[in-house]
Amino acid sequence: MDFLQALSVWALPALFAITLHEAAHGYAALRFGDDTALRAGRISLNPLRHIDLMGTLILPAILLLVSGGRIMFGFAKPVPVDFSRLRNPKRDMVWVALAGPGSNLAMAVIAAIGLHFSGGLDGNAGLWLEANLHNAIFINALLAVFNMIPIPPLDGGRVAVGLLPRRAAITLSRIEPAGIFIVLIGLFLLPQVGIDPFGAIVLPGAEYLIRFVALVTGHSMADLV
Repeated sequence: MDFLQALSVWALPALFAITLHEAAHGYAALRFGDDTALRAGRISLNPLRHIDLMGTLILPAILLLVSGGRIMFGFAKPVPVDFSRLRNPKRDMVWVALAGPGSNLAMAVIAAIGLHFSGGLDGNAGLWLEANLHNAIFINALLAVFNMIPIPPLDGGRVAVGLLPRRAAITLSRIEPAGIFIVLIGLFLLPQVGIDPFGAIVLPGAEYLIRFVALVTGHSMADLV
């Protein structure tokens, strides 16, 4: 594959994984009573409504290419959610948060099912499609696990805030303004001193999730990696 083809088989799955993740949050919020995302036009499968040029395209592509697929970090424009408008804010924020990683799991399953039929294409087109599907499985598994880290504003942090007793939930929610910096330190700075929480937690978690996807879609693990 030339450079543009190699870039596309990483960038396209990353684009859809990140943007559909955000759209799922908006749809879940609507189901539980908040139409903020709907009014903003963000409940859409059109990636153009969600992409952030740097966070959705350039940064993930660079990290994936430079690391050989080992590091994945990116973001879309956050879907606006007014948690106070949810019918039961503390409970419903859990479902809104889970919708994002849930959509990534669903996309990984769909990509794995697609691999059963990708052999119908011959030549470069078939190889390109298979590479996209393989990378979609990996990227979506990685994003699902990564986003469930219990640090606000990641989805796992919001799930924890929704499930913890009130006092503990308030304490955890106060981390949110610094949460993204904690995540970035864990991703980029701690590995420089020999501590790699990403490699120790997220990558093994993604592998277990891919094993689950293989099980439910009739593949062996070797088919998906």
